[in-house]
Amino acid sequence: MSMNETAFATTAPPIRTATDPSFTAFGQQSAAKELDHGIGVAVDALLHQQRPDGHWVYELEADATIPAEYVLMVHYLGEVPDLALEARIARYLRRIQNADGGWPLFHDGRADISASVKAYFALKMAGDDPQAPHMARARHAIHAMGGAEASNVFTRTLLALYGVMPWSAVPMMPVEIMLLPRWFPFHLSKVSYWARTVIVPLLVLNSLRPRARNPRGVGIDELFSSPRRSVGLAPRAPHQHAGWYNLFRGLDALLRVAEPVFPRLLRRRAIAAAQRFVRERLNGEDGLGAIFPAMANSVMMFDVLGVPADDPARAVARRSLERLLVEHGDEAYCQPCLSPVWDTALAAHALLETGEARAAAAVGHALDWLKPLQVLGVRGDWSVRRPRVRPGGWAFQYANAHYPDVDDTAVVAAAMDRYMREHAAPGRYDEAAARAAEWIVGMQSGNGGWGAFEPENTHLYLNNIPFADHGALLDPPTADVSARCLSMLCQTGATPASSEPAARALRYLLAEQMPDGSWFGRWGTNYIYGTWSALCALNAAGLGPDAPAVRRAADWLAGIQNDDGGWGEDGASYRLDYRGYEAAPSVASQTAWALLALMAAGAVQHPAVARGIGYLLRTQRPPQEGGLWHEPRFTAVGFPRVFYLRYHGYARYFPLWALARYRNLQRGGVGRVTWGL
Repeated sequence: MSMNETAFATTAPPIRTATDPSFTAFGQQSAAKELDHGIGVAVDALLHQQRPDGHWVYELEADATIPAEYVLMVHYLGEVPDLALEARIARYLRRIQNADGGWPLFHDGRADISASVKAYFALKMAGDDPQAPHMARARHAIHAMGGAEASNVFTRTLLALYGVMPWSAVPMMPVEIMLLPRWFPFHLSKVSYWARTVIVPLLVLNSLRPRARNPRGVGIDELFSSPRRSVGLAPRAPHQHAGWYNLFRGLDALLRVAEPVFPRLLRRRAIAAAQRFVRERLNGEDGLGAIFPAMANSVMMFDVLGVPADDPARAVARRSLERLLVEHGDEAYCQPCLSPVWDTALAAHALLETGEARAAAAVGHALDWLKPLQVLGVRGDWSVRRPRVRPGGWAFQYANAHYPDVDDTAVVAAAMDRYMREHAAPGRYDEAAARAAEWIVGMQSGNGGWGAFEPENTHLYLNNIPFADHGALLDPPTADVSARCLSMLCQTGATPASSEPAARALRYLLAEQMPDGSWFGRWGTNYIYGTWSALCALNAAGLGPDAPAVRRAADWLAGIQNDDGGWGEDGASYRLDYRGYEAAPSVASQTAWALLALMAAGAVQHPAVARGIGYLLRTQRPPQEGGLWHEPRFTAVGFPRVFYLRYHGYARYFPLWALARYRNLQRGGVGRVTWGL
């Protein structure tokens, strides 16, 4: 049984075969030159956006929480704020506010209490009048959702640091956790990389309990529905098991009683261990873990420990946060992290698909940029469970050597392999691709799948601790990442017939298929993304269009196509009571995933594919407006139900990839995709 599986089933009309008389080739409906023109315009635009050193990087946008936290961090530290920047962030926050007054986790989503509390607090801190209409609407929405006391753990911690909420409302996370042995049921090696890098500096803050400087003296008492000093721990989250939660809640109560008598020497040792952890992984101007929450926590940790602002470690940690800021005219926001390796690798695949010489030259430049970023000399935190595996991965960001990403590594290696074989460049990236494959095989979990950053990160009971109300403490194997690894292995010659790791991966992937034929998408929204990932892998592994798993998946995709020819799915699909696909507006990236999936399933002649290609060509912007696609909706996820993402690059390279693949299959007279991705 799939760990992501829910009890539901939907019925989709069966996909038709290429011999169905109702088929009409796309070329009969729209001139081939229209397809060529669309591809050419998109290639022009993508090449124009390539950086001089060869890479691509696009904005990565989240919800209101990250820019709000940036504003509040500045005032927590008592820094002199950049008033112009603060005003730009405030304009951004006002623009993304829902009509009902709250702030959503994704475009057109329903309001979220924690995002709304943080956004309101940041706007008030930035000088917005609490009596202004948008602030009054926000208060009304927050009270309708239960008041600030209904906020999640991370919001409660921020409010406790500001003295707005009592520390009794925050789960106990004493810094002595740093000294626990590895065999202990809770150990930092048992949680995900993102949780680890966020938690370690937070342990210091939670134990020392500093108070924000807050020079303006801003508070948000008005957001509470009950006396704020009486707020206790949050109730059990919907994903949490009652028995486990009650056990951990009892341990929390015991820790509250015991903490005052913890030996001071023990605390000093634990704080020193936390500081060593952070300093070792500080990662220069890319920051701790290269993600905003960990980076901000590291700065606040240094502050409470009395590290001077001009100390090199603290100073570089503070500068790292400035690199995440994006300014557009009179608006600005803060990104959760940067995505250059991911953007560059995916753009390379899209351009390789076009077959154009100029595109191939750009890809070669991009791969040359990627090659030296491979992590070869640092045994990151993953090596705790794989001490004999040599490093060989790529990070998601410019630098994050302790935390290379399995998914990025598979995509980069597959692009290098394809480039070498298509463009007479034998040996150019052989060593890099081979080392990447070796590392990926070494990172495979016991069930045959892969997590994004850690092997065997499956201590599911930990998602029941009071701190884990977000349900995102772990990094277990998922279908989308595992599919990309299998695709890369098969493309480079390690097929299930010849490779035990590939055979295990195939068994894992088939077992993860949902009853309706789809696959869950952990890192992209959602079942469309997961199904694209899986069908690429099954095709690479040699499963043909008539294989039951392939046919069921293709039927599902054909059955959920929108009337306009596109595909869409939103963040609501991650809810715990999901019972099957619900329609959402079409967007370019998800349409491209569905098309790439159907083509991997051997269904290039299906009318759904022709309609999808038509949708992409109709919605492509003309050259004078950039030549690509506009996509305000969020089509990716950081943590399901908690944190969603909008990759601005997705609407740039995925539609091009789908259009170019369609052209190749139609004009090549073959129905099978010959590459892993």
